[in-house]
Amino acid sequence: MEKPPIDVSAAAEIPLPPAEEVSRALRAAREACPNRKIVVLDDDPTGVQTVHDVPVYTDWEPETLRSALSEPGDMFFVLTNSRGLAAEETARLHTRLAENLAEASRETGRDFLLVSRGDSTLRGHYPLETDTLRRTLEASLPIRFNGEILMPFFAEGGRYTIGNTHYVREDDRLIPVGLTEFARDTAFSFRSSDLTEWIEERTGGICRSADVCCIPLEQLRAADIEGITSMLLSVHDFGRIVVNAADDTDAEVFAAALWRAESRGGHFLCRCAAGLVRALGNIEKRPLLTARDLGVRGAAGLVIVGSHVRKTTRQLERLLEAEPGLAPICFDVSGAVNGIGLSGERDRVLSETDRALSLGQTAVVFTDRTVLRSAGDRPEENLRLSAEISRSLCSLVSALHTAPGFLIAKGGITSSDVGTLGLGVRRSVVLGQLLPGIPVWRTGPESRFPGMSYVIFPGNVGNDDSLLLAVQKLRGEEGRSDAE
Repeated sequence: MEKPPIDVSAAAEIPLPPAEEVSRALRAAREACPNRKIVVLDDDPTGVQTVHDVPVYTDWEPETLRSALSEPGDMFFVLTNSRGLAAEETARLHTRLAENLAEASRETGRDFLLVSRGDSTLRGHYPLETDTLRRTLEASLPIRFNGEILMPFFAEGGRYTIGNTHYVREDDRLIPVGLTEFARDTAFSFRSSDLTEWIEERTGGICRSADVCCIPLEQLRAADIEGITSMLLSVHDFGRIVVNAADDTDAEVFAAALWRAESRGGHFLCRCAAGLVRALGNIEKRPLLTARDLGVRGAAGLVIVGSHVRKTTRQLERLLEAEPGLAPICFDVSGAVNGIGLSGERDRVLSETDRALSLGQTAVVFTDRTVLRSAGDRPEENLRLSAEISRSLCSLVSALHTAPGFLIAKGGITSSDVGTLGLGVRRSVVLGQLLPGIPVWRTGPESRFPGMSYVIFPGNVGNDDSLLLAVQKLRGEEGRSDAE
């Protein structure tokens, strides 16, 4: 039976341990694994929501992974965009990627901790991705994984796990994720908010709820790092481990325990949201980026909105009603699919976008808010249709005649397609965050617009004003009262 929503204050009912104590323990635990690089496989580009000065690669060829493992730094990301792929394609991708990673690890002598960064609202190819990675790596390297970490905590997005139930924050309430629109996703629907039951649901009963190891919030808040380490090392045969968390300190306590377990011979594969990624890398928090930091103050930019979740629609409406001087351009998906075709609609939108940019206007290109479903409403076909629409929408970036001063892409699949298909990025660097949970890439010299500030705006992050604030910030209008 699904739990009811709870008050947001429930996340703070148990006192946190001293931050300095946790920080020292995490630093010492990380230093005990000096040769182990953190490799984050990102199923869309939004997983860099909590980090800075970290490289992102958009391919996984052996030479790319060799270079990434060999360069300075403790972490790198590989963008797979697997959330936009069919299950069969995802399995092939992860098999090939794991084979190449194993080969690169042998050749460079660099060990790694592998993180499969997934959606904080539980959408995606689970357990397919982590099962494929585990099977391939164990066949390619002399390792056996004790277990898989499941931790969808992401503070900036209001994603907390309390009592094994995963919640999404809406104002001052925490809503069980199974009661939100994300659980009714056209490709990755689910019922359970209790993560132990969700694992049983998604594995088709192969892993039973009762067999899942759970790290409780009470133990994390007691900073029982040694006790958690012992629990991790007691898991075997790729057992599933659910980690509760409602604060970044919880993630840091767990990261310290995980590094201790790794240093003592344990091997774990993480399936997590962005909250654990920062803790594993022991990455310090930095102030939010400004337009001056990015060198785009007052520039005319391009905003591309593909996500259809209600939060995105409200943000788009708020932007268009409150910000003067924009050029709103609707990509008529419904009409294109049923009439002139996606390529014809794309050409029309491209012409209008180029004209707006040439006039010094910030163009806002958005799909009509209709959620299209395939005949028979089959998840795989729904995913294919979404990917086809996204590719068509994002291809206009590669055909622009006028370079925008900045670029914002709204939505996971959309931002991936803009980055790889539209901009042609092979390697970028994460500069930091424009707003909480909203990262910025600096595009590489090989890209369509080298050195551009590319803002990756997740569909499920922020409040109603966030897209408006992002645009105003990039245009140097941060003090505007109508956004307050």
